[in-house]
Amino acid sequence: QVQLVESGGGLVQAGGSLRLSCAASGRTFTGYAMAWFRQAPGKERDFVCTINWSGRSSYYADSVKGRFTISTDNAKNTVYLQMNGLKPEDTAVYYCAATTGIGFVTRPEVYDYWGQGTQVTVSS
Repeated sequence: QVQLVESGGGLVQAGGSLRLSCAASGRTFTGYAMAWFRQAPGKERDFVCTINWSGRSSYYADSVKGRFTISTDNAKNTVYLQMNGLKPEDTAVYYCAATTGIGFVTRPEVYDYWGQGTQVTVSS
């Protein structure tokens, strides 16, 4: 049974940093792409960034480019999201997801597996 478990969310002031983790288990993720999405209250689930399991290629939404960094630790089966320069508009529930889709997939409906989400709140 595949499981993606996020952790690391919390409350932080604007300009601060957080690191989210996504622990993946239940299968081999070689060949998968991993991603982070986020969803604010009353809004759709938005793409944040994605990376291939090897960690060699990544892609970011314009809204987070230069502030967020996605990475993988294959030995730990974990994906990370380092978030710096946080803004109040980054406040959302952040979800980890996995897909076998080819290329940089930004549409949530293409993702096969999802975590339960972790809340990030940025105060002004």
